[in-house]
Amino acid sequence: MKVIVVYKEGTEMVREVEEWIRIFEQVSGREVERINPDSKEGEAFCEARGIMIYPTVVTVGDEDGKVFGQWSGSPMPVVDEVLGYLVR
Repeated sequence: MKVIVVYKEGTEMVREVEEWIRIFEQVSGREVERINPDSKEGEAFCEARGIMIYPTVVTVGDEDGKVFGQWSGSPMPVVDEVLGYLVR
């Protein structure tokens, strides 16, 4: 399973998002994938999952891309809550 954060660079949320990613990666030992919703890939990703609010944190299956958990907007989710989805 992987963790993806969808957010736009150059917004007031960047600092909060980057801090959350840093803490999550430190605590979990896992890398967080970053997606820009304005890119072609990001647009398709958001459209397929109904993501319209940024930032959004998503936990997805490695093989099938199935969404297991999704948190949108500010404040960012509690790291332990997201980690709970990774051990399932």
